[in-house]
Amino acid sequence: MADQGSIRTTAGRGRLFDSVLDTIGDTPAIRINNLGPDHVTIYVKAEAFNPAASVKDRLAVNIIEAAERSGALKPGQTVVEATSGNTGIGLAMVCAAKGYPLVITMAESFSVERRKLMRMLGARVVLTPRADKAMGMVKKAQELAAANGWFLAHQFETGANADIHESTTAREILGDFAGQRLDYVVTGYGTGGTVTGIGRVLRKERPETKIILSEPANARLVASGHAQKRNADGEPDESHPAFEPHPIQGWTPDFIPLVLQEALDKGFYDELIPVAGPDGIRWAQELARNEGILTGISGGSSFAVAVQVAEKAAPGAVILCMLPDTGERYLSTPLFENVPEDMDEDERAISASTPGYRLGQA
Repeated sequence: MADQGSIRTTAGRGRLFDSVLDTIGDTPAIRINNLGPDHVTIYVKAEAFNPAASVKDRLAVNIIEAAERSGALKPGQTVVEATSGNTGIGLAMVCAAKGYPLVITMAESFSVERRKLMRMLGARVVLTPRADKAMGMVKKAQELAAANGWFLAHQFETGANADIHESTTAREILGDFAGQRLDYVVTGYGTGGTVTGIGRVLRKERPETKIILSEPANARLVASGHAQKRNADGEPDESHPAFEPHPIQGWTPDFIPLVLQEALDKGFYDELIPVAGPDGIRWAQELARNEGILTGISGGSSFAVAVQVAEKAAPGAVILCMLPDTGERYLSTPLFENVPEDMDEDERAISASTPGYRLGQA
């Protein structure tokens, strides 16, 4: 924490960047000072510090660059992917920087601002019916790729997803907590890349650190024990029977991704804790109001679980919670439902408390 008697200073990063893509990663672990029980220390890894403001920037750049290295992606070839938003925004940034056309398929139930961000970055967005859930947008992307010879990013199946978390996210955690205690890492899953990549590293190099996985209370796919049906390529064949719609965008599609399956099969988590969507919304709001940290419903949900873990943890325990993105991605969702656009009574009273100019004055 800065000395209150001196002004803050900065000295630059000590390097110049050749591309926006070179700024991906090295996101900060930030201490929580005003929330949670006093007997533990909670940090959050704020992935909104990535250039397109989410953890999915990592997998987006690695999917494209791995495909370039292998020759699977040709110069000027169109990229297509199914996404709830963050991967699409990350891919739109990467494709804009590298000169690839991008088509995104996305269920119409996801927030409008995500569509606009992708289109702002040059992508075309094809909406699929809400009733078809994530499976609908996945199948549409598969159809478009097959019909047009486009490169399908395969975020839910590709090894490039967990690989980038193994080589960056996990290494950042090791570096930030080198020589220090780290008892728990708390994360949800979307594609499963974060928990799988972190798990590969922490199981070997910080085996004392427990990994806590979470999923929506009303979409407990992993907890159900019901195996996901897949085709020969590892893609889901059908919606998982335990899925129900939930408000935690970016978490838990209506199938168990192949990338996550590695973490499940190899035991890369120690406990699975469900969280209700309203609790995720409440804790995202608490982080904003009490810590000045703006995160989305997914981040609020992870933090809700981190607080549960903190309450039961031994004195002195240190917890790291993953915050996948920024709250600005949720302006049209229930996260901002009770945030008014117009002045409330208190604000009107403040305006009226001085004789100078105020709204409505002739």
